[in-house]
Amino acid sequence: MESTLDKLPPWANDAPARAVLAALGPEARFVGGCVRDALIGAAPADIDIGVPYPPEATIAKLAAAKLRAIPTGIEHGTVTALSGHSKYEITSLRRDVETFGRHARVAFDADWHEDAARRDFTINALSLDQAGKLHDYFDGRVDLEVGRVRFIGDAATRIREDVLRILRFFRFHARFARGDFDGASLAACRNGAALLPKLSAERVCGEMFRLLAGPRAAPMLSAMRDAGLLAHWLPEADAGGIAHIAALDALETKLRVAADPIRRLACLGLDARDFARRWRMSNTQAARLERLVRPAARIEAGLDSAALSRAFYWLGDAAKDRALIDAALFADSAQAVAVIAAAQEWTRPVFPIGGEDLRAAGMVPGPAMGAGLRDAEQAWVDSNFSLSKENLLARVSLRAP
Repeated sequence: MESTLDKLPPWANDAPARAVLAALGPEARFVGGCVRDALIGAAPADIDIGVPYPPEATIAKLAAAKLRAIPTGIEHGTVTALSGHSKYEITSLRRDVETFGRHARVAFDADWHEDAARRDFTINALSLDQAGKLHDYFDGRVDLEVGRVRFIGDAATRIREDVLRILRFFRFHARFARGDFDGASLAACRNGAALLPKLSAERVCGEMFRLLAGPRAAPMLSAMRDAGLLAHWLPEADAGGIAHIAALDALETKLRVAADPIRRLACLGLDARDFARRWRMSNTQAARLERLVRPAARIEAGLDSAALSRAFYWLGDAAKDRALIDAALFADSAQAVAVIAAAQEWTRPVFPIGGEDLRAAGMVPGPAMGAGLRDAEQAWVDSNFSLSKENLLARVSLRAP
């Protein structure tokens, strides 16, 4: 099905985009998510372009136009072009010669319809040419208008090509759908549950983080749990934990706080270290999750300003997150509002001494030094941050080198 947009979206007609299109020629089209988002008036996260010639030709055309080309995925036909301060991912039309799960050996002699058929969902298979004509081979525009997310062709086949599409189905449903799940698509996801453990932890973590940070995370988790899709990667998401995520979502919306996947995971009461290993989270992500799951203490309602300051000090930048989580777990949004307001006005004081000071005072580096610093820091916090540097040094038992 073809239709014409009244005008190109601004990002498709600015100077950097025009420079790239001029280099690529009139056959180049915008494809995928940027076209879908243009139809609903949303700003795209990325701008993708399709071209009907191999990646080597793309690089040559960009070079001739003095535009930088980066071969970000040339074996799959993808080249990234830099124009102005913008990036454009340019991919040659492809057809599968042989598939190996999510991997495939491809050829770059496909037509537009054949290339679109390789995509996951109908709403992601749209393309927009430079004259403003929308090319829609699988009624994706209609699905977008009625709020339906469905696989292209046979859903089970699409899932066997890339099992991550099961998780993507729920994320896209949360964002774009209205009403019930597409029956055939949901059934195929349920039937593909046994394939999910074969996914890499890194891919699961990335996709689930997007789902958890997006709209309607709680109902999507409930649907996935009911379909048996969380048993391997997120068994901690029981009905109670998902209800806590729903409560957190409502509070975030009320307070206009951006959703955060780690904050939402912390509502499940999971074993942070075990979970971080399972999902192959980064060290930074794992440390933050552990601080939120196992805080030094709950920030109790009614604490005076000095007690709040002490609690904030040990929680650091996790104080606001902890207040939100506590509100979700204990249904106390008034406390969260008060604590968040106090945290926003609070500035973390700087501990007056460090290892250099102890070495200068004659202490030998080692476990005793660490223990001395921890003891001094605890005393400093307990004094409401009033002990001086001299007082703190005097507390530490020094050992001669």
